[in-house]
Amino acid sequence: MPEIVLEAEVGRTLGSSASRRLRAAGKIPGILYGHGAEPVPVAVEGRDLRVALSGEAGTNALLALRAEGKTYLTLARELQRHPVRGTVTHVDFQIVGRDEVIAADVAVLLTGEATEVHHGDGLVDQQLFTLPVHAKPADIPTQVEVDVSALTIGGVIRVGDLDLPSGVSADLDDDVPVVTGVPPRVQTGAEGGAEAPAAGEGEATASAGAHEG
Repeated sequence: MPEIVLEAEVGRTLGSSASRRLRAAGKIPGILYGHGAEPVPVAVEGRDLRVALSGEAGTNALLALRAEGKTYLTLARELQRHPVRGTVTHVDFQIVGRDEVIAADVAVLLTGEATEVHHGDGLVDQQLFTLPVHAKPADIPTQVEVDVSALTIGGVIRVGDLDLPSGVSADLDDDVPVVTGVPPRVQTGAEGGAEAPAAGEGEATASAGAHEG
């Protein structure tokens, strides 16, 4: 996975007011940290950051952060977003090594058609949407594909069944379910409408009415 070059300004003023001014100018405040170095306040162009994180790798994109003549290999971590607009308001850049095994969350994508499940009026229930993995930065996959073509009603595809790329390991137990074939729902009496009166109940009611009259 080739890294994306991102220019960073060092020595930004700290504080919420200064951060608001940066965002108003189209920049995103952040922190550069890792490998035992003191955290360094930085700022990057908001548009450049959006472009860098909008590719296939998403937030797992390798970023070559250039600051004060030095280049740091980083990953964007702890993205804070605006509660309404969803735009990034702050980002932590973690320094990583090319040969360092790190943790990352990778999207889980279902592929194929679960024909048997659908023909049996069942449902494909995806229970895991991201998979925590360990890998070197360049080996982190953009997504993990799970083929559900052979899934049956009552069947389960677990973490241990996943075909992960070489150098990538899941940070979950093998028996954790990823997707299951759920049987069709059995309609209860309440869902199907009011229950029919028991045998003789109608006659007894009518008889009682007649005596009352």
